[in-house]
Amino acid sequence: MSTAPTQTRPPYIQLTALPHDRMASQPHARCLADEVTALDNAAFHQRVVKRAEALSELGVSAHHVVAIMLPNDIDFVVTLFAAWQLDAAVTPVNPASTELELNHQLEDSGARVLVCMGDAGALSLRERHTDRQLHEDDLALLIYTSGTTGRPKGVMLSHGNLQAMVCAGAEALEMSEADRSLLILPLFHVNAVVVSTLVPLCVGGSVVIADKFSPTTFFDKVQAYQPTYFSGVPTIFAMLLARADQDASWTRSLRLALCGAAPAQPGTLAGFQDRFGVPILEGYGLSEATCASTLNPLSGVQKPGTVGLPLPGQEVRVVLASGQTAPVGEVGEVQIKGPTVMRGYLGRPEETAKTLVDGWLKTGDLGHLDADGYLALVGRSKEMIIRGGENVYPKEVEDALCHHPSVSAAAVIGLPDLLWGERVVAAVEVVHALTPEELMDFSANSLAPYKRPVEIRVMPALPRTAVGKVNKPQLKLWWLEA
Repeated sequence: MSTAPTQTRPPYIQLTALPHDRMASQPHARCLADEVTALDNAAFHQRVVKRAEALSELGVSAHHVVAIMLPNDIDFVVTLFAAWQLDAAVTPVNPASTELELNHQLEDSGARVLVCMGDAGALSLRERHTDRQLHEDDLALLIYTSGTTGRPKGVMLSHGNLQAMVCAGAEALEMSEADRSLLILPLFHVNAVVVSTLVPLCVGGSVVIADKFSPTTFFDKVQAYQPTYFSGVPTIFAMLLARADQDASWTRSLRLALCGAAPAQPGTLAGFQDRFGVPILEGYGLSEATCASTLNPLSGVQKPGTVGLPLPGQEVRVVLASGQTAPVGEVGEVQIKGPTVMRGYLGRPEETAKTLVDGWLKTGDLGHLDADGYLALVGRSKEMIIRGGENVYPKEVEDALCHHPSVSAAAVIGLPDLLWGERVVAAVEVVHALTPEELMDFSANSLAPYKRPVEIRVMPALPRTAVGKVNKPQLKLWWLEA
């Protein structure tokens, strides 16, 4: 089963013209702010022009790459648009990157300039002498994958990809110039760039950038900046829900919130909505499809436990190992098609060919579609555990464990087993004292014997990536080394 795409009308002209067009139409309207500075449209345009001049003086021109390794602030967004003014592409770099990780991304991308913070905390533009130029027309972003399945790869996203994603997001979220985004996710992540920044700016709205997320300051920032929406990950919603001292009076400006990057644990989103009265739309996507591919509709039926319907312009199907389209309700690989699908992996034609087949993006995620076309995820194909010939989907086990009131998060992995091939083990975060034996007894009520963890570890915190996903490769490494 797959879904047919619908057409959307671009809410704005093009990203390279956006600073000028906003300035020309409403020079004094609010545009972009961080926790230190606020810019109206005219000031934003002026900063972009000056930054473009500075980059040009360092030799940046069309088809070059500008690396940005900055914290969440105005300078990141200004540099992003400045590079686009010069027809250059941008590769965002995690400021927490090690020297080895940074060097890999700079060398692999062929970045000509690195924009970062200097020793004294001031903005620094560092020229790099590289002759490598990209020849992909209108390349906009090089997003490097997290590396949980190998060495990070550069995902090539064009201006066309971004424009299609902005159009789909603006339509699905019913965005207007009245909207104001509170950006709390790291700007080196595609979600923050597209959903929290480009979508509101392209429809005439505004953005407030938080330097970092903290559950102790989040509600104060909502009160101060009066945003209409924000995008988060399940961990963020769980941390906010744990703030027993807050109520709906703090969140009246919010008309919606978005949740993605990882499947939410049962009860977290419903609990947040019940307490704060803010609709949370859970969605699904990946960098290779320019951020989002499905979303529970804002105006329509929202189905808990699913990641919603395909966004406008995109097709989603589920494919069996045989290559046939999966019947309704049957698990297979999720595949995506549409104008948001990446051009490929930079300099990796073989991996690109394996991932993009006949226009379809093979995500490696496992899921199933219901009769209405809503997608539910069950895990990654590489994470599926095969125990004695039986398939065990980690998310099913994780959901069962998280139904225990003392468990705030769970991660299930498979480890080698001489007899059964693989054995199921789990690590959990808890909010109240709990023994592994108690949790094993609890899981027996909802899981068949072959699905139950044979070992459970109670941890103060699960290892996570920079965007809040549980780092299962790291967890598996810890387990094997113990």
